Amino acid sequence: MPPLRALPAPMDTLTRLEATIAQRRAASPDESYVASLHAKGLPKMAQKLGEEATEAVIAALLGSRQDLTGEAADLLFHLLVLLGAKDVSLADVLTELDRREGISGLDEKAARNN
Repeated sequence: MPPLRALPAPMDTLTRLEATIAQRRAASPDESYVASLHAKGLPKMAQKLGEEATEAVIAALLGSRQDLTGEAADLLFHLLVLLGAKDVSLADVLTELDRREGISGLDEKAARNN
């Protein structure tokens, strides 16, 4: 059996992915999937995020744990692509989550609807 290796801290992985996505935006669309999405514009990026969200839902309902894990990874990737296109950083999202910590989800949702 191979030795156990330490898993990377989840935020380190997401931070590296965010940086990679930012770097690849400047690449040629012929050489980079991220650049090709950016070249197609925000509607295409949003469409891809929606597709990945749907695939994650289907995997959660009908697929295996491995299926859901893969679809969740695709969903996070496409979310980071879309966030970057709108100049919203992972740090911005985490700051918002920190702000919401300790607030009832029902109370937070009601405040947004008023």
